[in-house]
Amino acid sequence: MAKEKTVFYCTDCGNEVLRWQGQCPPGGAWNSIVEGPAAPKSKAPKSASGRREAAVGFNRPRALKEVETTNELRFETGMSELDRVLGGGAVKGSLVLVGGAPGIGKSTLMLQICDSLCRFADVLYVSGEESERQIKLRAERLKVRGEGLYLLAETNLENILESVEELKPNVLIVDSIQTLYNGDLTTSPGSVGQVKDCTLALMNVAKGMGITVFVIGHVNKEGSIAGPKVLEHMVDCVLYFEGEQQTTYRILRAAKNRFGATNEIGVFEMADTGLTEVPNPSEMLLEGRPTDTPGTCVTCAMEGNRPVLAEIQALLTPTSSDRPRRMVSGVDFNRTMLMLAVLEKRGGLLLHSCDAYVNVVGGLELEEPAVDLAAIMALASSFRDKPVPGDLAAIGEVGLTGELRSVNALNQRLSEVHRLGFTKCLIPARGSKVAVLDGLQLIRVKNIREALTAIL
Repeated sequence: MAKEKTVFYCTDCGNEVLRWQGQCPPGGAWNSIVEGPAAPKSKAPKSASGRREAAVGFNRPRALKEVETTNELRFETGMSELDRVLGGGAVKGSLVLVGGAPGIGKSTLMLQICDSLCRFADVLYVSGEESERQIKLRAERLKVRGEGLYLLAETNLENILESVEELKPNVLIVDSIQTLYNGDLTTSPGSVGQVKDCTLALMNVAKGMGITVFVIGHVNKEGSIAGPKVLEHMVDCVLYFEGEQQTTYRILRAAKNRFGATNEIGVFEMADTGLTEVPNPSEMLLEGRPTDTPGTCVTCAMEGNRPVLAEIQALLTPTSSDRPRRMVSGVDFNRTMLMLAVLEKRGGLLLHSCDAYVNVVGGLELEEPAVDLAAIMALASSFRDKPVPGDLAAIGEVGLTGELRSVNALNQRLSEVHRLGFTKCLIPARGSKVAVLDGLQLIRVKNIREALTAIL
């Protein structure tokens, strides 16, 4: 009797190796290599000529001009902030991954949009973390109507697919992908192999049946979605739900979107009755801003097509240490270190003997260089202990020689600055012409020395 062929594989990621070893090379997991029977290899039948017959439904190459093109079918989710991030609404047959830390509000957001989606579509809400009774209690608290909404508390992938085949919903919500498991795999739920296989099955459902699928995923301690990186490549859209649990505001941003831009954000506020949209995030971010206080300056950043005003705060304190401390939150750390060096070399401020702390109020992440000038003004204001005027905003990119460079969409930024009641704006002297706004004084400067002289 022939001996059954076995293989060694990792129970965490499913990777096969030639022999047992203590650590899995790709995943890095320890003591996860086990021995098991090898899966039989399926062979396609051969024809009389010896060539393998093509499988049923085999895709053959097509000329580009023969491929039919149709516009994607979009529908509104009932939340304009979510529609903005998705690029104008959800796309039929798309697979959307919503990631975020536990307790940030992902399940609340998905359950709230069911209230609007159920008006014109059937929605199947699959939960592997809560019972159907728990979901109903939360739906009643969020005032979600039940017409057209079906609940399923299940973690077995095969049972979920059978329910989808039987119900044929228009929208499928899975909460969360880390709780699903495929019984054909020996790995535990949440492992790399299970997450990858379950996501692939949901992608086939979305593309094959034209169902819009929303998948919730938790993030790991590094801030990325738990599971293999290929998970983000498989889906059509990746959304990150960000915010501190101690605060009530949440920011939704797109890290990947095959049907729209990835630089839009949506702002929500967590209340007792669920998430409420914040149509004007600038007022929210500037709420409670101190007046006549050194170390703060307001700037205007572009989040997609939306100008958003944000407050940058800086604190410089003398230190006796040989290595001054540097802490940055909300802006790029390396970019801030460049601003400190430029401010010391070109601005004449001795910052090498000071601890520096920089923060963007409200949890907003500012990545564009147009906020450089505001960071420079906040740092200089804290160092000289002189406040920047409360009715002034600063917009501009700072170069390594201390010069100020123009930024894009300056007219939109100035309109938002003027709308929120600011009377002065510090901008680069060079650049395109800007519209003159009544009540808004434009202070044009060529470099940071002129900016410091004009304001501080």
